[in-house]
Amino acid sequence: MNKPEVKAYGTESAEAPLNQLTINRRTTTPHDVEIEISYCGVCHSDLHTVRNEWHSTVYPCVPGHEIVGKVVSLGNHVSKFKVGDLVGVGCLVDSCRECQYCKEGLEQYCEPGATQTYNSPDKHLGTQTYGGYSERIVVDESFVLRIPENLDLAATAPLLCAGITTYSPLRHWKVGPGMKVGIVGIGGLGHMGIKIAKAMGAHVVAFTTSESKFMEAKRLGADEVVLSKDAGQMAAYHGKLHFVLDAVSAQHDINAYLALLRVDGSLALVGAPELPLPVSAFSLIPARRSFAGSMIGGIAETQEMLDFCGKHHITSDIEMIDINQINEAYERLLKGDVKYRFVIDMKSLKSVW
Repeated sequence: MNKPEVKAYGTESAEAPLNQLTINRRTTTPHDVEIEISYCGVCHSDLHTVRNEWHSTVYPCVPGHEIVGKVVSLGNHVSKFKVGDLVGVGCLVDSCRECQYCKEGLEQYCEPGATQTYNSPDKHLGTQTYGGYSERIVVDESFVLRIPENLDLAATAPLLCAGITTYSPLRHWKVGPGMKVGIVGIGGLGHMGIKIAKAMGAHVVAFTTSESKFMEAKRLGADEVVLSKDAGQMAAYHGKLHFVLDAVSAQHDINAYLALLRVDGSLALVGAPELPLPVSAFSLIPARRSFAGSMIGGIAETQEMLDFCGKHHITSDIEMIDINQINEAYERLLKGDVKYRFVIDMKSLKSVW
């Protein structure tokens, strides 16, 4: 099979900075869409993978799973898209399509394991998949998403991970009018959680450890803001919330947030702390509370999320960078020094060669 070469940005090892790489993409097959990448969001997962913090990285590694761009060519059996369409690619580029979860539209829970957009076995080329820090990508049409035309393309990119990661649990637990919903952490995920929960009609209570984020949370749409370090403020919400979305990846007292739930309330964790979070049995048992986790959504749900965001004019708050700023951006990401997602202008890739 012919393997066209594509300019990309990635790394050859956990210790090396990201730099120019040349990778191969597959020739377009009958059901493939070739996308010229305009923008790619920067997810914390990119940093974890590049630095092999999850001990599963295959090198060379080209990260990026918040991809938006324009269709430039199509396989001859593609029916969903045409050349020139604005499209997106999120965290998945394939799955088995045959297991019970794939058939239910839950490709993210594919039993044999879905094909991730990067650092996953590539059944076409026999290598690993390469992500969106690159000029172009070729993806099966079933895993390509349509971008609403009214949304800013760059600010839409993070919806493909941060947006769906927060939308999926809010939808699964049927968040809507008449519900009081807590969003813990006002960062890349949390800021999207506030916007989406508010658009769903919920009364949104944001929880932050930083007084400096009070006005930010209000600007994002929170009805109330609570300083979580203040025991008195936290006590005022004891047993009051129907649902809590916890977007904090640092170690924190999960029991303090479970205590905020009403009878039959649920807390869904989308942040990923490195170490286990101790849970007291008595944070759950007396009020029949549930403690759950959630990841991204399936393809149909991700399209639903994009359409929802188009209807409600929701995008991510971003800081645009050039590709040659990515190593600095990773260091800033570690410090939480971004409001709230970095997005790479992929036109800048041309300038580094």
